[in-house]
Amino acid sequence: MSAEATIHAPGRNRLAALTLSALGVVFGDIGTSPLYTVKECFSEFTGVKPTHDNVLGMLSMITWALILVVTVKYVLVVMRADNRGEGGVLALMARVSRQAGLPENRRRLYLMIGVAGAALFYGDCLLTPAISVLSAIEGLNVATPAFQPVVVPIALGVLIALFSVQHYGTGGVGRWFGPIMLLWFIVLFALGLRHIVEVPQVLQALLPLHAWHFGMRHGVVTLLALGAVTLAVTGAEALYADMGHFGREPIRRAWLWLVLPSLLANYYGQGALLLLDGTALENPFFRLAPGWALYPLVGLATIATVIASQATISGAFSMAQQAALLGLSPRVRILHTSASEFGQIYVPAINWLQLAGVVALVLFFRSSSNLAAAYGIAVTGTMLVTTVLVLALAVRGWQWPWHLVFPVFSLFMLIDVTLFSANMLKFIDGGWVPLAIAVVIFAAMMTWTKGRSAVAARELAETLPIETLIGGISPGRVHRPQGTAVYLTAVSGVAPSCLLHNLKHNEVLHEHVVLLTIEVPDEPYVASDQRATITHLGKGVHRVIMRYGFMEQPDVPRDLMQLADKGIPIDPMRTSYFVGRNNFVGARQQALLPRWQQKIFLLLTRFAASAGDFFQLPANRVVELGSRIEI
Repeated sequence: MSAEATIHAPGRNRLAALTLSALGVVFGDIGTSPLYTVKECFSEFTGVKPTHDNVLGMLSMITWALILVVTVKYVLVVMRADNRGEGGVLALMARVSRQAGLPENRRRLYLMIGVAGAALFYGDCLLTPAISVLSAIEGLNVATPAFQPVVVPIALGVLIALFSVQHYGTGGVGRWFGPIMLLWFIVLFALGLRHIVEVPQVLQALLPLHAWHFGMRHGVVTLLALGAVTLAVTGAEALYADMGHFGREPIRRAWLWLVLPSLLANYYGQGALLLLDGTALENPFFRLAPGWALYPLVGLATIATVIASQATISGAFSMAQQAALLGLSPRVRILHTSASEFGQIYVPAINWLQLAGVVALVLFFRSSSNLAAAYGIAVTGTMLVTTVLVLALAVRGWQWPWHLVFPVFSLFMLIDVTLFSANMLKFIDGGWVPLAIAVVIFAAMMTWTKGRSAVAARELAETLPIETLIGGISPGRVHRPQGTAVYLTAVSGVAPSCLLHNLKHNEVLHEHVVLLTIEVPDEPYVASDQRATITHLGKGVHRVIMRYGFMEQPDVPRDLMQLADKGIPIDPMRTSYFVGRNNFVGARQQALLPRWQQKIFLLLTRFAASAGDFFQLPANRVVELGSRIEI
């Protein structure tokens, strides 16, 4: 091996490993779309028959949706809009909102748009496991209709088992996700190629003219067809959302070299099969396989859909963590499932709420075809939100010239609005479900944001500047026990209410007092040398501002220990943490929120995890002091 090859070999090996890992996390959703997309393109909902011209037209629309939406929009443009390496709608919102000179009303508008995207994402997180697992189990019906009564129970069993083992983490089996999905894409390619060889004229659908002619022939029906074609690009948002775990290059390589060719080959194989045998429409994906391979294919498809579902579950956990740190939702209890792998977390509240939602969807819709009517609105809504935010970034952040911005984003907006409108035609047939979920989550997030701001403003008006408090400390009247007291305060520069309560009722002020404020800037990570800012106020009182990115898990005791050489004495056995624990009640007069938001805010406070749990404070060293606050 040459010297140059030796130098670059480790880099190539790492890139290959990341590319393989990306297959198991990023492409599960879009990779399992062939299970149901072609079938739904020719369903009773669209009313389109699998004639020669219609098959070529549908395949052409699927082809160019994958090229324009996934390849051009996400792979080439959107993945450039990272927030210090991180992707996803909340990371994008944070970057856009951080731009210098942005008016406050514009910043609030971007916040609302980002929250809407996050709400739609949660709706997608419920639908993806339900439709993916159901479509895989339905492959048993191809063998014999006798399996029909047990499809839903088997699917529910698989889903319940999947959610029940989340607290163990994916560390043990996660390493197999990539190789299994690699096998899955190879099988997709082989199954499709087998039938393309029999009907090579199906490759004519690569020409966009067939999509154009389809639209001219069918008119308004084309919108119904586009609603089904959207199923082929579900999961495109994952390429962007998971960018921080793998980087741009591994995701791009996996998509261009393996995933896109395998998907196209399988879709074209299903189209070729329909040209040969129209009765295969009942389940064209599983009819691609020879009889002896049907049961193994059902097994592999089930595993692939479980992996796809796992990606959405993990995505929901990450989104909940980001939303809590950005102040968009209550703090949630977060458990780490791996001591060595960053990002492997388990959020019990989100896990069980998601399971309840998925089970309800399966029992309500009972088939992948019925679920397909609900699928698409959340996906295309999130895509539209992403386009709007990237447009704002391109104009102000990247400073693209308008002669470039206008054609690029006009194309993206046209595609997104068209696909969203096409899926809105499914509203009555089930499309209202993800929208209803998104509306509830959006209202909850905006209410929490508004409520927190109102409560913080009221507390600030009633607080005392810390300098005034320190100046009034009389050594003879205040008992100062040895050790360190850490008081968590939301606002730096004022005396926290729990400190005032301790002085008023107990006349106690520890030998060393740390007034700790946690800040979360609009960036995913904070460098270790920028983690803490320290101000020594005198009389043993220190002000510390600790910063965490919205992708990080705060660990206050660990990071305070790093400040010993900077004059902050922290002895784990002689340090107490004082945390405010307010009791919120509805105000009869001078309410901070409208009545309907008041009820939502009070409900959310009941589910909020304590600050001690969220910041990983030692339970036996935490003292909670609270007060009654009317909102």
